[in-house]
Amino acid sequence: MSIWWSLHLPREAASVPLARRLLLGTMETAGVDPEISYDLSVALSEACANAVEHGGADGAGGDYRVTASIDGDTCRIEVTDSGPGFPRRPVPPGSGDWKKSPQPHPAARQPAPAQAEHGRGLFLIEALTDHVRYRDRPGRGGVVVSFDKILKWREDSLMGVS
Repeated sequence: MSIWWSLHLPREAASVPLARRLLLGTMETAGVDPEISYDLSVALSEACANAVEHGGADGAGGDYRVTASIDGDTCRIEVTDSGPGFPRRPVPPGSGDWKKSPQPHPAARQPAPAQAEHGRGLFLIEALTDHVRYRDRPGRGGVVVSFDKILKWREDSLMGVS
């Protein structure tokens, strides 16, 4: 059995808990282990918060999309915004040429200090999930952040029974 859902949400802070609650409700109903559900909900909250903060060309208005699916023992979540995309970086170093970074890797950046209120989202997503992808949407603008996590099931789960 597989489950999937998709939301189009306004780029407003109030949309983040809505997406998180829907994910947690789906995970609980499907019988996913609560620790796995919690990890995914934190990762989703961080991705949504990034879309709200950075996901529009003008910094206000617009929307973003959240798609989640459970297929077998894997949950995949994608958060897509319509912002300016990832920052440009010089390539090759020192050449003065610039291009879009197809997948900036969080490990290439320094993590924000523990007391900082911003800058830890991508690090948290990577720490809480099994596989993360970041990509610009060429021609349409915006970024897609997608992440997967292998699921563990509660003993009373119907989904985890083979």
